[in-house]
Amino acid sequence: MPENYLIIHKSILPAYYEKVLQARRLMESGRVKEVSQAVRQVGISRSTYYKYKDFIFEPADMSGGRKAVLSMMLLHEPGVLSALLSQISQAGASVLTIAQSPPVHGQASVTLSLEIGEMTSPLAELVEAMKRTAGVDNLRLLAVE
Repeated sequence: MPENYLIIHKSILPAYYEKVLQARRLMESGRVKEVSQAVRQVGISRSTYYKYKDFIFEPADMSGGRKAVLSMMLLHEPGVLSALLSQISQAGASVLTIAQSPPVHGQASVTLSLEIGEMTSPLAELVEAMKRTAGVDNLRLLAVE
């Protein structure tokens, strides 16, 4: 995973990168409820926010372990969630929380928070393997800390 990232001082980046982070912080804090409110407040377009929101992260203190949050849609079929949990375990990560909605139209929204500090393989490999799992749709890495 490190080969996919660069550390760049934000002073040389376009201002809208920082504004994407500001919009995300507004929504995460609950100060605004909708993306349209957040982007209007920070002065960027919705398309700019959506284009970059999954690729811009802030560094966090790594001393207390590492965590990742994943969001996905799963088919409501036996064994789909179990297969993902098995992959997580085999990679050396552990599940902190699972939040699952009731299935609608045969799919359920699932959010997993993982402890990834003791992983034996890169997080990117786990995410890609999970995306390839039968019954998994729209898996996204929401945050890494």
